[in-house]
Amino acid sequence: MLEKELVVLGKIVSVHGIRGAVKVYSFTDPIDNILDYKNWILRRENEQTTVKLLSGRIQGKVLVAELQGLTDRDEARSLIDSEICVYRDELPELASDEYYWYQLQGLKVITQQGQLLGQVDHLLETGANDVLVVKPCVNSIDDRERLLPYIDQCVLNVDLTAGELQVDWDAEF
Repeated sequence: MLEKELVVLGKIVSVHGIRGAVKVYSFTDPIDNILDYKNWILRRENEQTTVKLLSGRIQGKVLVAELQGLTDRDEARSLIDSEICVYRDELPELASDEYYWYQLQGLKVITQQGQLLGQVDHLLETGANDVLVVKPCVNSIDDRERLLPYIDQCVLNVDLTAGELQVDWDAEF
């Protein structure tokens, strides 16, 4: 049986109060979308455990979450730095021209002229638009890290099957 792939949706960053609630930094957009998933798989190092989300709310730039069976601040402290994951097949289907960030990570970035700029390492949220962080890889044109806006004028085509993302390198942003 194939192991199901996990997708990281957030991270437990600290405790909240004395009753075992935790503060969560969410990678979802909007941030409270992580609360739509009632079964979280907490992963830290080589350990993982499944917990049930009882409730959650936005508090500033983080969320406060209560997990089933977690009623003690010290026990909650042991979960700090745990990644919050769900199985990939639990994510909603997107339109054909939309992608989750995890799908873009690792794609080779190719110019219209066929030059390999590098691979997408990760993405940044800047407010105006997301930004692709492209790091050099084997056979890339140089060893520079590049920041490319994830906008239609720059990203021309995403081919998940080929593992490539085509960009207009000559466009002015």
